[in-house]
Amino acid sequence: MSVSIAYLGPPGTYTEAAALAYVGTLAIDKGFSSPLCPYPSIAQTLSSVVQGKANLAVVPVENSIEGSVTVTLDLLWQLDQLKIQKALVLPVKHALLSRSSTLAAIKTICSHPQALAQCQGWLERFLPSVQLIPTNSTTEALKHLDQDLSLGAIASHRAAQLYKLPILASGINDHPENCTKFWVLGLQPAKIGSHTSVAFSLAANVPGVLVKPLQVFAARGINLSRIESRPTKRSLGEYLFFIDLEAHASKASVQAALSELASYSEILKVFGSYSVLPIDSPEVFDD
Repeated sequence: MSVSIAYLGPPGTYTEAAALAYVGTLAIDKGFSSPLCPYPSIAQTLSSVVQGKANLAVVPVENSIEGSVTVTLDLLWQLDQLKIQKALVLPVKHALLSRSSTLAAIKTICSHPQALAQCQGWLERFLPSVQLIPTNSTTEALKHLDQDLSLGAIASHRAAQLYKLPILASGINDHPENCTKFWVLGLQPAKIGSHTSVAFSLAANVPGVLVKPLQVFAARGINLSRIESRPTKRSLGEYLFFIDLEAHASKASVQAALSELASYSEILKVFGSYSVLPIDSPEVFDD
């Protein structure tokens, strides 16, 4: 059986590494073949599943240093037919790739905004005058390195191997324990899991309006591992709230909590229950 998986490309991104790890679990557990389909943006990656072009999508959702990937949260609210199948946690080790022979010759560095932010301290220390240009992914700019010796890019070691590019500096992320969480999303809910993700909006912005929605979980001993607000995009000061629960939605206590939460919410969306898979190291995907 073949399961096509869309991911934020081009090949060599950390999202591809996460997708490869997920493919490995499918191959071991179920004997599936899983062609990977790179897309140039998170929006196109997720839309490919909704449009039936791919069975699953892998996208980044949260970094341990820079926080949430907000475009993923916003799109999940819009494309609420998508369900989370699994969470993948990948260690991230950034490298500076360039055809330049020295750091001093680099004038411009391109990468995904999250990668640039995760290396901010290193860049300020070693390349304080360099121009930083954000891209859709960590590998988008690599095709330009051969034509411009003053250009550098922050990407993975795997990307350096795939595109046959020199690594000018390695391990340049400011925090060595840097890791990113990815979601695997599809149109069907997962059958098992230890976490549940939901989001809700509130009918009115009044004092204490968030207290009762949060108390429904505290009263039942359900731990929240993440809570985050995002603008509704309707009016300044109106927010959506994304919550991760450390429990499966099928538990009676969770069902009771969600039922009560619905009574306090304008809109409540449940994105599914899923397990969390730690990935030992991105370097296992080097070839």
